[in-house]
Amino acid sequence: MVTVSLCMIVKNESKVLARCLDSVADLVDEIIIVDTGSTDNTKEIAYGFTTSVYDFKWIGDFSAARNFAFSKCSCDYIYSADADEVLDEENRNRFKILKETLDDEIEIVQMYYKNQLENGTVYNFDKELRPKLFKRVRSFKWVERVHETVRELPLVFDSEIEISHMPLNNHASRDYGIFEDMIAKEEVLSPRLFDFYAKELFVSGEKEDFRKAEEYFTEVADSDETNDDMLKSALCIVVKAAYWRKDYLKMYRYAMKDVATTDACSEICFLLGSYYEDQRDYKEAAIWYYNAAFECHSILNIRYEKEYPLQGLVDVYNALGLIEEAKMYENMLQ
Repeated sequence: MVTVSLCMIVKNESKVLARCLDSVADLVDEIIIVDTGSTDNTKEIAYGFTTSVYDFKWIGDFSAARNFAFSKCSCDYIYSADADEVLDEENRNRFKILKETLDDEIEIVQMYYKNQLENGTVYNFDKELRPKLFKRVRSFKWVERVHETVRELPLVFDSEIEISHMPLNNHASRDYGIFEDMIAKEEVLSPRLFDFYAKELFVSGEKEDFRKAEEYFTEVADSDETNDDMLKSALCIVVKAAYWRKDYLKMYRYAMKDVATTDACSEICFLLGSYYEDQRDYKEAAIWYYNAAFECHSILNIRYEKEYPLQGLVDVYNALGLIEEAKMYENMLQ
Protein backbone atom coordinates (compact mmCIF):
# COMPACT_ATOMS: atom_id res chain seq x y z
CA MET A 1 0.00 0.00 0.00
CA VAL A 2 1.29 3.47 -0.88
CA THR A 3 1.66 6.17 1.75
CA VAL A 4 0.06 9.59 1.37
CA SER A 5 0.89 13.03 2.74
CA LEU A 6 -2.04 15.42 3.08
CA CYS A 7 -0.68 18.83 2.10
CA MET A 8 -2.56 22.11 2.61
CA ILE A 9 -1.95 25.84 2.52
CA VAL A 10 -4.39 27.81 4.69
CA LYS A 11 -5.23 31.29 5.88
CA ASN A 12 -8.12 32.21 8.18
CA GLU A 13 -9.93 28.91 7.58
CA SER A 14 -11.18 28.36 11.14
CA LYS A 15 -14.79 27.87 10.02
CA VAL A 16 -14.07 25.01 7.63
CA LEU A 17 -10.65 23.49 8.41
CA ALA A 18 -11.82 20.96 11.01
CA ARG A 19 -14.64 19.83 8.68
CA CYS A 20 -12.11 19.11 5.96
CA LEU A 21 -9.60 17.36 8.22
CA ASP A 22 -12.27 15.25 9.92
CA SER A 23 -13.17 13.83 6.51
CA VAL A 24 -9.66 12.84 5.45
CA ALA A 25 -7.21 12.75 8.39
CA ASP A 26 -7.55 9.02 9.07
CA LEU A 27 -7.01 8.19 5.38
CA VAL A 28 -3.51 9.67 5.17
CA ASP A 29 -0.16 8.89 6.76
CA GLU A 30 1.08 12.43 7.28
CA ILE A 31 -0.53 15.87 7.49
CA ILE A 32 1.39 18.98 6.43
CA ILE A 33 -0.29 22.34 6.94
CA VAL A 34 1.29 25.61 5.86
CA ASP A 35 -0.24 28.81 7.21
CA THR A 36 0.22 31.98 5.16
CA GLY A 37 -0.76 34.51 7.82
CA SER A 38 -3.93 33.57 9.69
CA THR A 39 -5.28 36.03 12.24
CA ASP A 40 -7.95 33.66 13.61
CA ASN A 41 -7.44 30.29 15.34
CA THR A 42 -6.71 28.33 12.15
CA LYS A 43 -3.30 27.23 13.42
CA GLU A 44 -4.71 26.03 16.72
CA ILE A 45 -7.21 23.87 14.85
CA ALA A 46 -4.41 22.54 12.63
CA TYR A 47 -2.33 21.57 15.66
CA GLY A 48 -5.27 19.45 16.81
CA PHE A 49 -4.56 17.15 13.85
CA THR A 50 -0.81 17.39 13.31
CA THR A 51 2.41 18.81 14.71
CA SER A 52 3.64 19.58 11.20
CA VAL A 53 2.34 23.14 10.96
CA TYR A 54 4.57 25.67 9.21
CA ASP A 55 4.48 29.41 8.60
CA PHE A 56 5.06 30.86 5.15
CA LYS A 57 5.11 34.60 4.56
CA TRP A 58 2.52 35.43 1.94
CA ILE A 59 4.07 37.01 -1.17
CA GLY A 60 1.01 36.99 -3.42
CA ASP A 61 2.02 33.73 -5.08
CA PHE A 62 0.04 30.54 -4.51
CA SER A 63 2.57 28.43 -6.40
CA ALA A 64 5.38 29.53 -4.09
CA ALA A 65 3.30 28.61 -1.05
CA ARG A 66 2.34 25.20 -2.46
CA ASN A 67 5.90 24.43 -3.51
CA PHE A 68 7.06 25.19 0.05
CA ALA A 69 4.32 22.94 1.44
CA PHE A 70 5.21 20.10 -0.94
CA SER A 71 8.86 20.36 0.15
CA LYS A 72 7.83 19.35 3.68
CA CYS A 73 6.15 16.10 2.61
CA SER A 74 7.82 12.70 2.99
CA CYS A 75 5.32 10.05 1.83
CA ASP A 76 5.05 8.27 -1.51
CA TYR A 77 2.25 10.53 -2.72
CA ILE A 78 1.01 14.01 -1.88
CA TYR A 79 -2.70 14.73 -1.64
CA SER A 80 -3.24 18.45 -2.19
CA ALA A 81 -6.43 19.72 -0.55
CA ASP A 82 -8.08 23.04 0.20
CA ALA A 83 -9.78 23.73 3.50
CA ASP A 84 -13.25 24.03 1.92
CA GLU A 85 -13.18 20.49 0.51
CA VAL A 86 -14.99 17.49 2.02
CA LEU A 87 -14.94 13.77 1.30
CA ASP A 88 -18.25 12.05 2.09
CA GLU A 89 -18.36 8.43 3.29
CA GLU A 90 -18.72 6.92 -0.18
CA ASN A 91 -15.68 8.77 -1.44
CA ARG A 92 -13.70 8.08 1.72
CA ASN A 93 -14.13 4.40 0.87
CA ARG A 94 -13.00 5.05 -2.69
CA PHE A 95 -9.91 6.79 -1.31
CA LYS A 96 -9.11 3.80 0.90
CA ILE A 97 -9.40 1.43 -2.07
CA LEU A 98 -7.22 3.72 -4.16
CA LYS A 99 -4.44 3.61 -1.55
CA GLU A 100 -4.60 -0.17 -1.44
CA THR A 101 -4.58 -0.71 -5.20
CA LEU A 102 -2.66 2.20 -6.72
CA ASP A 103 0.12 1.14 -9.08
CA ASP A 104 3.25 2.99 -8.01
CA GLU A 105 4.02 3.85 -11.64
CA ILE A 106 1.06 6.23 -11.62
CA GLU A 107 2.37 9.77 -11.10
CA ILE A 108 -0.83 11.82 -10.97
CA VAL A 109 -4.31 10.79 -9.86
CA GLN A 110 -7.23 12.94 -10.91
CA MET A 111 -10.40 13.22 -8.85
CA TYR A 112 -13.75 14.82 -9.58
CA TYR A 113 -14.22 18.29 -8.16
CA LYS A 114 -17.95 18.95 -7.77
CA ASN A 115 -20.46 21.52 -6.47
CA GLN A 116 -18.84 24.24 -8.55
CA LEU A 117 -21.97 26.04 -9.77
CA GLU A 118 -23.76 25.74 -6.44
CA ASN A 119 -21.13 27.80 -4.65
CA GLY A 120 -20.45 30.53 -7.21
CA THR A 121 -16.94 29.46 -8.05
CA VAL A 122 -15.06 30.44 -11.17
CA TYR A 123 -15.66 27.28 -13.17
CA ASN A 124 -18.23 27.08 -15.95
CA PHE A 125 -19.36 23.54 -15.10
CA ASP A 126 -20.50 21.66 -12.02
CA LYS A 127 -18.01 18.77 -12.01
CA GLU A 128 -14.56 18.25 -13.52
CA LEU A 129 -11.56 15.97 -13.20
CA ARG A 130 -8.72 17.73 -11.45
CA PRO A 131 -5.21 16.49 -10.50
CA LYS A 132 -5.22 15.97 -6.73
CA LEU A 133 -2.75 13.19 -5.85
CA PHE A 134 0.89 13.54 -6.92
CA LYS A 135 3.80 11.14 -6.72
CA ARG A 136 6.36 12.91 -4.55
CA VAL A 137 9.48 11.63 -6.32
CA ARG A 138 9.30 10.98 -10.03
CA SER A 139 11.38 8.20 -11.58
CA PHE A 140 12.41 8.69 -15.19
CA LYS A 141 11.94 5.59 -17.34
CA TRP A 142 13.09 4.65 -20.78
CA VAL A 143 10.37 3.57 -23.22
CA GLU A 144 10.12 2.06 -26.73
CA ARG A 145 11.94 -1.10 -27.85
CA VAL A 146 13.92 0.80 -30.46
CA HIS A 147 14.78 4.51 -30.81
CA GLU A 148 14.30 4.51 -27.08
CA THR A 149 13.54 7.74 -25.24
CA VAL A 150 12.77 8.88 -21.73
CA ARG A 151 9.05 9.14 -21.06
CA GLU A 152 8.39 12.80 -20.37
CA LEU A 153 4.63 12.94 -19.87
CA PRO A 154 3.38 11.80 -16.45
CA LEU A 155 1.23 8.70 -16.10
CA VAL A 156 -2.20 9.99 -15.11
CA PHE A 157 -5.02 7.92 -13.61
CA ASP A 158 -8.61 9.22 -13.57
CA SER A 159 -10.23 7.96 -10.38
CA GLU A 160 -13.92 7.89 -9.44
CA ILE A 161 -13.35 9.85 -6.23
CA GLU A 162 -15.59 12.91 -5.92
CA ILE A 163 -14.55 15.83 -3.73
CA SER A 164 -17.30 18.15 -2.52
CA HIS A 165 -16.25 21.78 -2.81
CA MET A 166 -18.13 23.58 -0.04
CA PRO A 167 -16.81 27.15 0.43
CA LEU A 168 -18.62 29.49 2.78
CA ASN A 169 -17.85 32.33 0.37
CA ASN A 170 -15.82 32.81 -2.77
CA HIS A 171 -12.33 34.26 -2.88
CA ALA A 172 -12.71 36.37 -5.99
CA SER A 173 -11.66 39.69 -4.42
CA ARG A 174 -8.39 38.10 -3.30
CA ASP A 175 -7.73 36.83 -6.81
CA TYR A 176 -8.61 40.14 -8.46
CA GLY A 177 -5.91 41.83 -6.40
CA ILE A 178 -3.30 39.37 -7.67
CA PHE A 179 -4.41 39.81 -11.29
CA GLU A 180 -4.42 43.59 -10.97
CA ASP A 181 -0.94 43.53 -9.44
CA MET A 182 0.39 41.35 -12.28
CA ILE A 183 -1.07 43.69 -14.90
CA ALA A 184 0.27 46.78 -13.11
CA LYS A 185 3.74 45.20 -13.16
CA GLU A 186 3.27 44.35 -16.86
CA GLU A 187 3.53 40.64 -16.20
CA VAL A 188 2.08 38.56 -19.02
CA LEU A 189 -0.97 36.52 -18.08
CA SER A 190 -0.78 33.02 -19.53
CA PRO A 191 -3.83 31.97 -21.59
CA ARG A 192 -4.89 29.84 -18.61
CA LEU A 193 -4.71 32.74 -16.14
CA PHE A 194 -6.36 35.09 -18.64
CA ASP A 195 -9.27 32.65 -18.88
CA PHE A 196 -9.52 32.40 -15.09
CA TYR A 197 -9.54 36.20 -14.72
CA ALA A 198 -12.33 36.60 -17.28
CA LYS A 199 -14.42 33.78 -15.80
CA GLU A 200 -13.97 35.03 -12.27
CA LEU A 201 -15.16 38.48 -13.29
CA PHE A 202 -18.26 37.08 -14.97
CA VAL A 203 -19.09 34.82 -12.05
CA SER A 204 -18.67 37.23 -9.16
CA GLY A 205 -17.22 40.54 -10.35
CA GLU A 206 -18.75 43.81 -9.13
CA LYS A 207 -18.90 47.06 -11.08
CA GLU A 208 -15.65 48.28 -9.54
CA ASP A 209 -13.86 45.06 -10.52
CA PHE A 210 -14.97 45.51 -14.13
CA ARG A 211 -13.95 49.17 -14.05
CA LYS A 212 -10.42 48.21 -13.01
CA ALA A 213 -10.22 45.43 -15.61
CA GLU A 214 -11.75 47.28 -18.58
CA GLU A 215 -8.62 48.99 -19.90
CA TYR A 216 -6.59 45.77 -19.88
CA PHE A 217 -9.27 43.70 -21.61
CA THR A 218 -9.87 46.47 -24.15
CA GLU A 219 -6.18 46.40 -25.07
CA VAL A 220 -6.36 42.63 -25.48
CA ALA A 221 -9.50 42.91 -27.64
CA ASP A 222 -7.83 45.51 -29.85
CA SER A 223 -4.56 43.64 -30.30
CA ASP A 224 -3.87 41.93 -33.62
CA GLU A 225 -1.94 39.24 -31.72
CA THR A 226 -4.92 38.05 -29.65
CA ASN A 227 -6.15 34.56 -30.55
CA ASP A 228 -9.85 33.85 -31.13
CA ASP A 229 -10.58 32.35 -27.70
CA MET A 230 -8.96 35.18 -25.79
CA LEU A 231 -10.66 37.72 -28.06
CA LYS A 232 -14.12 36.41 -27.27
CA SER A 233 -13.44 36.45 -23.52
CA ALA A 234 -12.02 39.96 -23.72
CA LEU A 235 -15.05 41.17 -25.66
CA CYS A 236 -17.36 39.83 -22.96
CA ILE A 237 -15.55 41.80 -20.26
CA VAL A 238 -15.40 45.00 -22.32
CA VAL A 239 -19.08 44.81 -23.26
CA LYS A 240 -20.24 44.25 -19.70
CA ALA A 241 -17.94 46.97 -18.33
CA ALA A 242 -19.22 49.44 -20.92
CA TYR A 243 -22.83 48.41 -20.27
CA TRP A 244 -22.45 49.06 -16.56
CA ARG A 245 -20.90 52.48 -17.28
CA LYS A 246 -23.75 53.23 -19.72
CA ASP A 247 -21.22 53.76 -22.50
CA TYR A 248 -23.59 52.19 -24.99
CA LEU A 249 -21.62 53.18 -28.08
CA LYS A 250 -18.57 51.24 -26.88
CA MET A 251 -20.77 48.40 -25.65
CA TYR A 252 -22.46 48.02 -29.03
CA ARG A 253 -19.25 48.41 -31.05
CA TYR A 254 -17.46 45.60 -29.19
CA ALA A 255 -20.58 43.43 -28.99
CA MET A 256 -20.87 43.48 -32.77
CA LYS A 257 -17.32 42.10 -33.06
CA ASP A 258 -18.62 38.96 -31.39
CA VAL A 259 -22.09 38.84 -32.92
CA ALA A 260 -20.60 39.09 -36.42
CA THR A 261 -18.80 35.77 -35.97
CA THR A 262 -20.39 32.39 -36.68
CA ASP A 263 -20.42 31.44 -32.99
CA ALA A 264 -21.58 34.41 -30.95
CA CYS A 265 -21.56 33.71 -27.23
CA SER A 266 -24.47 33.77 -24.78
CA GLU A 267 -22.86 36.39 -22.55
CA ILE A 268 -22.84 39.03 -25.30
CA CYS A 269 -26.38 38.19 -26.46
CA PHE A 270 -27.67 38.37 -22.89
CA LEU A 271 -26.10 41.78 -22.34
CA LEU A 272 -27.69 43.09 -25.53
CA GLY A 273 -31.00 41.72 -24.27
CA SER A 274 -30.47 43.54 -20.98
CA TYR A 275 -29.72 46.78 -22.80
CA TYR A 276 -32.89 46.62 -24.89
CA GLU A 277 -34.95 45.67 -21.86
CA ASP A 278 -33.57 48.74 -20.08
CA GLN A 279 -34.71 50.80 -23.09
CA ARG A 280 -38.16 49.14 -22.86
CA ASP A 281 -37.73 47.73 -26.35
CA TYR A 282 -39.07 44.40 -25.15
CA LYS A 283 -39.47 42.77 -28.57
CA GLU A 284 -35.81 43.38 -29.41
CA ALA A 285 -34.78 42.26 -25.93
CA ALA A 286 -36.70 39.01 -26.44
CA ILE A 287 -34.72 38.28 -29.62
CA TRP A 288 -31.38 38.62 -27.85
CA TYR A 289 -32.47 36.70 -24.77
CA TYR A 290 -33.71 33.90 -27.03
CA ASN A 291 -30.37 33.83 -28.85
CA ALA A 292 -28.53 33.64 -25.53
CA ALA A 293 -30.67 30.74 -24.31
CA PHE A 294 -31.16 28.67 -27.45
CA GLU A 295 -28.83 29.73 -30.28
CA CYS A 296 -25.51 30.27 -28.50
CA HIS A 297 -23.30 28.83 -25.80
CA SER A 298 -21.62 30.47 -22.85
CA ILE A 299 -17.85 30.72 -22.59
CA LEU A 300 -17.42 32.28 -19.14
CA ASN A 301 -20.54 31.68 -17.03
CA ILE A 302 -23.02 28.95 -17.95
CA ARG A 303 -25.88 30.82 -16.28
CA TYR A 304 -25.83 33.25 -19.21
CA GLU A 305 -27.15 30.52 -21.50
CA LYS A 306 -29.59 29.08 -19.00
CA GLU A 307 -31.45 30.75 -16.15
CA TYR A 308 -30.43 34.37 -16.84
CA PRO A 309 -31.80 34.66 -20.40
CA LEU A 310 -34.80 32.46 -19.54
CA GLN A 311 -35.66 34.84 -16.71
CA GLY A 312 -35.16 37.71 -19.15
CA LEU A 313 -37.69 36.13 -21.51
CA VAL A 314 -40.17 35.75 -18.66
CA ASP A 315 -39.78 39.41 -17.74
CA VAL A 316 -40.07 40.87 -21.25
CA TYR A 317 -43.04 38.72 -22.26
CA ASN A 318 -44.81 39.71 -19.06
CA ALA A 319 -44.04 43.34 -19.91
CA LEU A 320 -45.55 42.77 -23.37
CA GLY A 321 -48.64 41.23 -21.82
CA LEU A 322 -47.93 37.87 -23.44
CA ILE A 323 -48.63 35.82 -20.34
CA GLU A 324 -48.70 32.38 -21.97
CA GLU A 325 -45.27 32.88 -23.52
CA ALA A 326 -43.92 34.15 -20.20
CA LYS A 327 -45.34 31.11 -18.43
CA MET A 328 -43.72 28.75 -20.95
CA TYR A 329 -40.25 30.14 -20.24
CA GLU A 330 -40.96 30.27 -16.53
CA ASN A 331 -41.66 26.52 -16.64
CA MET A 332 -38.24 26.00 -18.24
CA LEU A 333 -36.67 27.59 -15.17
CA GLN A 334 -38.07 24.91 -12.86
